[in-house]
Amino acid sequence: MKHPLPARPDLGTRDGLAYALFLPPVEPRAGVVICHGAGSAKESHFDFARAAVAYDMAALSFDARGHGRSGGRFGPEAIDDVLTMCGVMREHTPRIALRGSSMGGFCAILGAAADGLVDAVVAICPAPEDFLLRGLRSGRLDGFEADGPALEPWLERVSLVDAVATLSPRTALLLLHARGDEQIPYTVSEELFEAAGEPKRLLLLPGGHHRSIQHDLELQAEALRFVERAVEGERL
Repeated sequence: MKHPLPARPDLGTRDGLAYALFLPPVEPRAGVVICHGAGSAKESHFDFARAAVAYDMAALSFDARGHGRSGGRFGPEAIDDVLTMCGVMREHTPRIALRGSSMGGFCAILGAAADGLVDAVVAICPAPEDFLLRGLRSGRLDGFEADGPALEPWLERVSLVDAVATLSPRTALLLLHARGDEQIPYTVSEELFEAAGEPKRLLLLPGGHHRSIQHDLELQAEALRFVERAVEGERL
């Protein structure tokens, strides 16, 4: 039995950032920009991108600087890079969401706060600045090229809690976290949820680990339904 090949993305670069763009066969109802975690790459989230296409949404997964096929080193300009990728997505649809996991969740929240026009953020086990800073100083934040001298002072002054508080009411927030996360305690998402305004939702899943939620098909669908309701102005 022959099975259809999975949808192939359009590959491109913008400002030195390599990205993969997935477009549905119809005009997209929205677009999702995907931010990967530390040491990962855009290909790790192609499964979610293809799930988005099934919801008639566009999806864009990109390599952060110092990762994958993107040059340079990861540093404070990472948030400007998220905004650049939002600009690429807005060439295809004006309604966009950000989805990020771990360090990508950190970038997604800060990127949405900086952009001001994002409809929704889905943050999975988001890594706060103090965890990233400790990881950088201990050498555990590895697997990519980092601009340490610039990252340290930036992480010392940025605040994920302050950023998440600015999202309301324009940007809906969905936080997903595994209670069994061995790297980022689920209490981080609880703290962010308390700081955020409406509309917001927190899902804490029993067991699991730091990466278990990212590729769970049911939770991917839950995230896409959340984005769908946010862009259509439905009650969350």
